[in-house]
Amino acid sequence: MTPLRTNQDLNATRLREVFGIFPSGVVAVAALVNGLPVGLAASSFTSVSLDPPLVSFSIANASKTWPDLRRAAHLGVTILADHHSAVARQLAGAVAQRFDGLPVTATDDGAVTLDDGLAHFDTTIYREVLAGDHTIVLLQLHAVGQAGLSEPSPLVFHRSRFGRLQLG
Repeated sequence: MTPLRTNQDLNATRLREVFGIFPSGVVAVAALVNGLPVGLAASSFTSVSLDPPLVSFSIANASKTWPDLRRAAHLGVTILADHHSAVARQLAGAVAQRFDGLPVTATDDGAVTLDDGLAHFDTTIYREVLAGDHTIVLLQLHAVGQAGLSEPSPLVFHRSRFGRLQLG
């Protein structure tokens, strides 16, 4: 193990490498904005609270998508399955093509979810917390749904690559 050295390895490249050691799940966050689906992929999703029911994700302050997406009345969150690596890349790509060919459902309130995700959440923004070069977005849950138990495992982001869980 490399010994800890104060402030020597805190550049962005090194931090991405070290942060990437810890695997995380991947979600799609999406909504209808001006009648069109707008969304992004996030690998910082986590449960936060049962009462009130809250989840969170972090978004770069430089995001071009978040200023539009945050205006939506409701946001849909989809936990992506292990077969969604191309979908995650598409949702991180060119804004105009993010939803091309993707089967989605929108609620009456405008929350958009991917039809074949492992779980779906209908949410609203509870609070945004500025945290360095990112914003932590707390979302309050209004409805949840999940796929059957025989469905695939979640998509995992680890060491800058998408993969699947291997439980043994």
